[in-house]
Amino acid sequence: MTLLRRVMALPDPRFGTPRVLGVDDFAIRRGQTYSTVLTSVEDRRVVDVLPTREAGPLAAWLDRHPGVEIICRDRAGAYAEGARRGAPDALQVADRFHLWQGLGRAVETCVAAHRDCLRTPAPSGTLTEATRPAPGRSQDDAEPAGRRAERKKAAHALVHEMLAQGHSRRAIARHLGWGLNTVLRYANAARWQDTIRDNRPRPSRLDPYKPYLERRFAEGCTSVTRLHSELIAEHAPVTYGMVRAHIASLRGAPAAAQPRPPTVRQGTGWLTRHPATLTEEDRTGLKDVLARCPELARQPGTSATSARHSPTTSAARSPPGSTRSTPTSYLASRASHSTCSETSTP
Repeated sequence: MTLLRRVMALPDPRFGTPRVLGVDDFAIRRGQTYSTVLTSVEDRRVVDVLPTREAGPLAAWLDRHPGVEIICRDRAGAYAEGARRGAPDALQVADRFHLWQGLGRAVETCVAAHRDCLRTPAPSGTLTEATRPAPGRSQDDAEPAGRRAERKKAAHALVHEMLAQGHSRRAIARHLGWGLNTVLRYANAARWQDTIRDNRPRPSRLDPYKPYLERRFAEGCTSVTRLHSELIAEHAPVTYGMVRAHIASLRGAPAAAQPRPPTVRQGTGWLTRHPATLTEEDRTGLKDVLARCPELARQPGTSATSARHSPTTSAARSPPGSTRSTPTSYLASRASHSTCSETSTP
């Protein structure tokens, strides 16, 4: 007889009735045949295997093995019924895996109910305060830069240096080989920046509203009539032709790639994972989502930080047959009928 056959011929080890019994199902043939495995939670050993995952075999096993004080099970109704019938005095608790699985599904349901907040960055039907023109505000105070600006600055300094030495404007033009009008332009300019402002686009009444138009265009609103109506509703002193010309220039420019909004699964992961495991990018995304959707920040159970540090069998305790409300069930019920207080304008 081989060594393997000798091992197989040994009698099965006998264990005493465990004080804390773990009950869970496993698939013999996934989707068709399932059985139940009974384990000793304290010893971390398999105690027995039941042929089905129905209430009858579990109740019969508990009748034959009295002394179980705690039953750690998943949330199947058949196991609850079998535990109630076979060990009515035992305390039933939810195991950590199924507790977190239920919490994750409840949070995912809540996030899915607010999926519009993930896609909408901000209400876009009205002008923001930053878009409205402020009195006395300069339209373009940025200092010119580039090679052309450097040439203008050097030429302006040279002309004014020769003027300070007592040279006339005509003498400066002859010495430098420039036209008289060019020298006059530099001589009459108090600052070198004034020499290149003539080449800039003329200021327009539409300038304060261009950022708003560009944002609305990036959001997908390309109707000139609608955009003009939105500006007129805000008493903007613009004409239809101004809006049409600016939108035409935007259509010809390459569109900037917009960042993809987070998915429901990403939002769920940000809410349920421990804050210490989140990357800097994840923290920024979570902060942005909570700012856009305050309803998610107010839901109980979304941070999930206190429960993560609780003992395995201390969460979701309930007496046999009870249906006490848990944070996950409350979260799911709130998600079915709650909406954000801030909605975007179509």
